[in-house]
Amino acid sequence: MHNEIAPVSAPRIIVALDFPSQVDALDFADRLVPTQCRVKVGLELFTAAGPQIVEALRQRGFEVFLDLKFHDIPNTVAQACRSAADLGVWMLNVHTLGGPRMLSAAREAIAAAHGTRPLLTGVTILTSHDDAELVDIGLAEDAAHNVTRLASQAQATGLDGVVCSANEAAMLRDSLGPEFVLVTPGIRPQGAAVGDQRRVTTAGAAVAAGAHYLVVGRPITQADEPMTALAALRAEIGED
Repeated sequence: MHNEIAPVSAPRIIVALDFPSQVDALDFADRLVPTQCRVKVGLELFTAAGPQIVEALRQRGFEVFLDLKFHDIPNTVAQACRSAADLGVWMLNVHTLGGPRMLSAAREAIAAAHGTRPLLTGVTILTSHDDAELVDIGLAEDAAHNVTRLASQAQATGLDGVVCSANEAAMLRDSLGPEFVLVTPGIRPQGAAVGDQRRVTTAGAAVAAGAHYLVVGRPITQADEPMTALAALRAEIGED
C-alpha cells in the first residue's frame, strides 16, 4: 500500500537556498521563519554541504524541497529517490526527459518510504530555456508543446506533479486537473530583474494561473530584509 502524501498546503512559497556553503545557507535560514515558508536545496548547496544540510534545516523546523533533478538509468534514479526519501525531504524531483521507465522507477522507489512519503515532481522544460534554445538542443516544438507532453507523461507514470513555468500553469491545470501539483520557479516581484530566467511571472499571476507552490530565490535571498520581502509575496497570494 502506498503511503498518503500531505495535501497541498501553506506555506506555498519555497525559498531557494542557492548558497555556496552550509554556513551561508544556515546563516540565511536563521533569518527566516519556518512556518512562513519552505526551503529548497539545489545542486550548488547539496554538492557543497551534502545530506547533512537537509538534516540541519529539518532540525530548524523547515520542510525541504530537494531539487536535484535526478536523470539517469531507472535503477540509479530509483536508489537516489529512496535515499532522498530516507532523508525526510518534503519534496524531491526528477527530470521528465528521463522517460517513462525512469519515472515509474522513481515513483515505486518512494512508495515504501516510512511515514508520509515525499511529493515526487518532474522537471519539464527549465525556465531558463526559451523556444529558440529548445530548437538548438533538438526539441523541435515550442516550450508549451514540450511541457504539455512531458507533464502528461509524468502524470501517467504516477508522479504527483511537475515543476513548470507559470506561463504553462493554466494550460496544465486545464489539461491535467486540479489535484496535479504545479511547482513554479521564475517568480519575480513586479519590475524586478529577471536574471538568467526567461519565462518569469509574478507570484499573484502564478497562483491565479493554477500554481500550487512558488519557488523564489534572489528576490528574497538578496533582499535587505528577507522576511519583509517574503511577507509581501505572501500577501500578494493571499497567505498571511
